[in-house]
Amino acid sequence: MDKLKVFLVEDDPWYGEILKHHLGQQPSMEVKLFTTARDCLQELEQQPDVVCVDYGLPDMDGDRLLEELLLRLPELPVIIISGQEDITVAVKLLKQGAREYFIKDTHTRDLLVRSLMNISEHLRLKQQVQELTSKLQLSYDIEKAIAGKSFPVRKLIGLIEKAADSHTNLIITGEPGVGKGEVARTIHYNSDRKMQPIVEVNASLYTAEQLEQELFGYEKGAFPGAYHSKPGKFEEAGGGTLLIDDLNLLDSILQGKLVQVVQSGFFSRMGSSKKQAVEFRLMGAVSVNIVDEVREGRFREDLYFVLHGMMIDVPPLRERGKDVLLYARQFIRDYSTANKKRKIYISPEAETKLLSYHYPGNLRELKSTVDTACAMCSNNLIQPVNIVFHEVSKYTQFSNREKTLREFTAEIISDYLKKYDQDILLVAKKLDIGKSTIYNMLKTGIIDLTK
Repeated sequence: MDKLKVFLVEDDPWYGEILKHHLGQQPSMEVKLFTTARDCLQELEQQPDVVCVDYGLPDMDGDRLLEELLLRLPELPVIIISGQEDITVAVKLLKQGAREYFIKDTHTRDLLVRSLMNISEHLRLKQQVQELTSKLQLSYDIEKAIAGKSFPVRKLIGLIEKAADSHTNLIITGEPGVGKGEVARTIHYNSDRKMQPIVEVNASLYTAEQLEQELFGYEKGAFPGAYHSKPGKFEEAGGGTLLIDDLNLLDSILQGKLVQVVQSGFFSRMGSSKKQAVEFRLMGAVSVNIVDEVREGRFREDLYFVLHGMMIDVPPLRERGKDVLLYARQFIRDYSTANKKRKIYISPEAETKLLSYHYPGNLRELKSTVDTACAMCSNNLIQPVNIVFHEVSKYTQFSNREKTLREFTAEIISDYLKKYDQDILLVAKKLDIGKSTIYNMLKTGIIDLTK
């Protein structure tokens, strides 16, 4: 950033010149001296970075000037310098919004320089964050972040544009690896919340107790091991977006608490009774059929309706046709850049092989496959032999066999029932399906456990 622009308001010309000279010796500061509050206020269009104010000005007392400065420039740091040692005056001014309160003595100049250097560093970091955020927003241009020409992708882009233009909470559904997080971030960075944070929590990484601590935060001593206070994700996401991945893994009690926070706009840290106001946009990402989860009682209906302002389903890679090649070429470019390699090409035969596969692991699997091919290829040309698919389940071969989807489903359920001693509730949970689906297949004879 440029030099820190400091306005100094001091009615004692001698003391004012001393402070101006002392501050002016700092190469990172530009100081302008005023002897009245009125003169300072008339020059505010110059947008100072900080104002240092003598409390006892002849035309306006310090608290009145502080109030006027913050009314015109709410984010402006204001430092009060006073000959008064009355602690009640200092406390009052700090509550009004003053950044610092210094007593006039032999240490004032050094304390003032130190405070201004801290403010300068804070503004530099703030500017750096804004620049990085701007670059991040460019990388999340919708057409770049969600690339593809297939009908499912164009439909997805249309939904993302609508979601970015609204404030509604939403659910993002889709198989593991399809890019639900990328969709959420693209929505956030194209919305009017883009200058605020997007905070992400993966529910699968925590126990129920740990997850509550992460979301609500806690005070020192709230539980054994809480040696210091910690803000939670609700606070961190204030004004922005909170994305909870695998939202369906929250237990019923925590789901209810989440509903209460979103609807009331208030929460309390663990170990505290103090209510704090909070506002954020809630996004939930799930890899299950959320409607079935509600029907089976595993997901609270009230939370479902809190999030049901919009539902976005991210299509699996196998439904995106030739977009597979678009993603593969990008992964090849990314690999070359990251590993400082010469440009890598892919043969038409290798592209055909990529298109022939069904990608149960979606984009995550495609990237892994392409990265491996880049590492194994010769002469910077990927050939079919370099494209290796790793079948991790017998069910990944189903697309090559002549059966209906219902028959495949029945075969999977039948295998699981045999594996888990015909425990229907356990199998329903393992496969993320409704138990009524299994009962119906048993009743109609589609599943025959005697075979």
